[in-house]
Amino acid sequence: MKRIPLRRVIAPAATVAALALTLAACGGDNNDGGTDTTTSGLSGSVLVDGSSTVGPMAEVANELFGESNPDVKVTVGESGTGGGFEKFCAGDTDISTASRPIEDDEAAICEENGVSYQEMIVANDALTLVINKDNDWATCLTVEQLKTIWEPKAEGKITNWNQVDPSFPDQELTLFGAGTDSGTFDYFTSAITGEEGASRTDYSPTENDNNTVTGVQGSVGGLGYFGYSYYEQNADTLTAVQVDNGDGCVAPSPETVADGTYQPLSRELYIYPSIEKAAGNDAAKAFTEFFAENDSTIAETAQFIALNDQQKSMLDSELADFQSAVDAV
Repeated sequence: MKRIPLRRVIAPAATVAALALTLAACGGDNNDGGTDTTTSGLSGSVLVDGSSTVGPMAEVANELFGESNPDVKVTVGESGTGGGFEKFCAGDTDISTASRPIEDDEAAICEENGVSYQEMIVANDALTLVINKDNDWATCLTVEQLKTIWEPKAEGKITNWNQVDPSFPDQELTLFGAGTDSGTFDYFTSAITGEEGASRTDYSPTENDNNTVTGVQGSVGGLGYFGYSYYEQNADTLTAVQVDNGDGCVAPSPETVADGTYQPLSRELYIYPSIEKAAGNDAAKAFTEFFAENDSTIAETAQFIALNDQQKSMLDSELADFQSAVDAV
């Protein structure tokens, strides 16, 4: 336990409602074998904010939870991982969603403000690069080519695809990606340019990944990146770029994340519930328990890459630590 002193719903509403009825009848899946966490008659509000990558999963959790808890209002914001932690460590939210682990400086602010939390792993992700459907030349890019495109010294200089590889056509390079408050930005820059936060700035940044979707859809020379679930939603209008990390071209997928071959852009996704908020807010505690105990169903419904068996056991342990910490307040 870390004790520190989207709107977008991917699944169709009918699918979510049907799953909610199943969960209500059978109890939470507890990662394929848990107990019922439905709390009929519960009321109150829960504030969730943070990662735009994890946001759609939190929205699905909200929809499913709301079927049995209609008097609980869960609000899901997407300020980005960094922006979410800023609010969370100030005590302004109940749960922070994150596409990277909390950083030392953020944890220090939480500690200073008396905010303790439990880190919970909820899904896996293949950070996915996408190109326009009419782009038939950049279907596989090496990590070195990606660095050439995205590193700070490329700003204002690498503006055409033929500068990345002379075999590529004379086509303007138009870039879209995560804003600087995003955990996706932090992870991508660390993995590709070799330094967290090191990126050219002459691209279209956003905390709303749908802006990247529409940007690349509308630009033949477009290139963007975001979480795998956004590609899954838009696979008919975008092409996912295979990445060559030295061992050949590998496409992002649940299988390549599971077998470890999609490198260096595989990552874990998290939620961070506040211990103090949950102790004083039954709705926040119940929503956190519902999220963790039904994580497999929520991930599948939201088209996220589910946890493996080892990670499921880790989440079970994290949930138990969370419950013990809340009871001890």
